[in-house]
Amino acid sequence: MADVRPFRAFRPAPGREKEIAALPYDVYNRQEACEEVKKNPGSFLAIDRAETQFGPEVDTYAPEVYQKAKSMLRSWISEGRFVQEDKPCYYLYEQVMDGRSQTGIVACASIDDYQNNIIKKHENTRADKEQDRINHVDVCNMQTGPIFLAYRAGGKLREIIAEEKKKAPVYDFVSEDGITHRVWVIDGAQAISDIQASFSKIPAIYIADGHHRCASAVKVGQKRRAENPDFTGIEEYNYFLSVLFPDEELKILDYNRFVKDLNGLSEKAFLDKIAENFEISEYSEAGKPFAPQEKGTFGMYLGGKWYGLKAKPEICSADPVEGLDVSILQNHLLSNILGIGDPKTDKRIDFIGGIRGLKELERRCAEIPGSVAFSMYPTSIGELFAVADAGRLMPPKSTWFEPKLRSGLFLHDLG
Repeated sequence: MADVRPFRAFRPAPGREKEIAALPYDVYNRQEACEEVKKNPGSFLAIDRAETQFGPEVDTYAPEVYQKAKSMLRSWISEGRFVQEDKPCYYLYEQVMDGRSQTGIVACASIDDYQNNIIKKHENTRADKEQDRINHVDVCNMQTGPIFLAYRAGGKLREIIAEEKKKAPVYDFVSEDGITHRVWVIDGAQAISDIQASFSKIPAIYIADGHHRCASAVKVGQKRRAENPDFTGIEEYNYFLSVLFPDEELKILDYNRFVKDLNGLSEKAFLDKIAENFEISEYSEAGKPFAPQEKGTFGMYLGGKWYGLKAKPEICSADPVEGLDVSILQNHLLSNILGIGDPKTDKRIDFIGGIRGLKELERRCAEIPGSVAFSMYPTSIGELFAVADAGRLMPPKSTWFEPKLRSGLFLHDLG
């Protein structure tokens, strides 16, 4: 059962929360990060991506970059930009986007639960991407970016969240992208006890987003254990910063595909091959992209036209991975017709998050004549749970979660 405990967060001093809160470090390339920090030097991105404090001659992953992150973090704390609770607490973090609200419990989850598969993953991680965050966490001695976890809603937790949200939040602001962010501190002894007991009855928690941050936090914990063979298991490095959301409030957006050429085929030959496994219909609503409305359907933008594709029954599957729409498209169109054998490494394919809209697919196709784009029906949170429960992994770029958790609102000191 899940071990999810309260902690003494460092969090922005009241009035600084909007300035400090930053999108996750990995949504920016180096140039974009530098531009963002130049625009707002008080953004936590300056610490999460401390290469922004150096010229281009300094490598992004140079040792001095992580040392700079550490010195800036300690300096900001000493300057009073952050406050720390005087006892372990839980926190609520609500985000509102386009009128839809999701509220998570901010807490520390156990590295043992990750290793014992109580906290379940659905995608692999890359060692090089892990190492960057391992270095950042280890040198700073602080976890700065929360892992986005999900659990099956219900029971006492729903009641506790509703009751705590009746109180005044400590933060309530709207970020530049229009997302509302609210935070509550849960410091009552009974509520803390009830939350911890409720999570102890939950058999499985799922990583929704942040697999690399999670794997990095676990490896830092393992490293600290190796360095301290007399560890008790309750040291802060045995836990990692998380926000845990009920599944009923989460929404996964479509994660669309763009392919730069037709693999040497004419449009007619390409359509003929698709027709072997998909029913094809030309979309008649002029000026509107085709957004799939049900599982097993796809939009295709080709030659300035939108088409609807529907998978024929013989290529559908009850298998939790093979039955995903992203798998159906990959196995029965992208791979066998367009020659995209490994979508993780093939330079001919790009993945475009649904937050950017379907007009972005049209724009990409207009830039490269002879290209093709596909709009997807979003993977459901139930499908994500089913894959993780089966101990399987999703194909690359299967899920896109919005809104993104902000970094800098909660920091977990490893002690």
